[in-house]
Amino acid sequence: MAAVTSTTVEVDDDVTGLQWAVNDFEELAKLIAVIALGQAQHAVRIIDALEPHGPALSDEELFRGARGQMLIRGQTDAQKEVSRYHRDGFLFECISWIVARQSSSSRTFMKDPHIASTTQGLDGLAIEMDPTEPVMVGATIFEDKCTENPRKKFKGEVLVTFGEHHASKRMRDLVANAVSLIRETGLNGTEATKAAARVLDKSFRTYRAALTVGAEVSTATRRKKLFKGYNGLADITKDQRIGATLIVSELRGWFQELAEEVIKELKQFEADHV
Repeated sequence: MAAVTSTTVEVDDDVTGLQWAVNDFEELAKLIAVIALGQAQHAVRIIDALEPHGPALSDEELFRGARGQMLIRGQTDAQKEVSRYHRDGFLFECISWIVARQSSSSRTFMKDPHIASTTQGLDGLAIEMDPTEPVMVGATIFEDKCTENPRKKFKGEVLVTFGEHHASKRMRDLVANAVSLIRETGLNGTEATKAAARVLDKSFRTYRAALTVGAEVSTATRRKKLFKGYNGLADITKDQRIGATLIVSELRGWFQELAEEVIKELKQFEADHV
């Protein structure tokens, strides 16, 4: 059973809507624990039911670092608030990555979630390769925002970032990440670079915005207001503009519970494997 479910919902004629729901809280925490250990590629095998739950590598320092990422740090309230935002952002990015991974094929190659809060650049990227040929058939750019102000974040940050991609202002970062992923198919650096050429073509590109929202954003009308302006990314189809939402009633409290569950799973993994 999937840790997080993703259901298609109505937004409007310009946006394809997805609504996420946590189906198994413990399963989700276990997967995030493995990702926090720096072992996202092993988590892929767990999601695909090819490996049992637990880390592929075990070391006391790995567990110490992963637990530390779940904690709130800082001396002042402002420092603690920044720490919480970074921690919750990582947890939501993991949820986004898990959802994408659950629905992907064996020829989908995805950028791992950031395990360092200082990492800049793309929130996420997925490259879909042809089933048999060394040819890229699609690329999805992810922007994930864990926030109490989803409309403000979408309009002021997500749309700005997507707009820069759409206007070809972030091409070098996009190409470099695409090449890195395509090399996982076994192509050498030059072949992978040539195969990444389609990432420059808007017709092969999909944008997926994911936001935490309150329970009130559960109708097509409210989702339409949330994702207003998405059609500013012109010359692409509705299927290439994805708006995903995760309904969370008490945002920071819920993510605190999730972090505590991840720590619990890490402690259990450590007891079992170290």
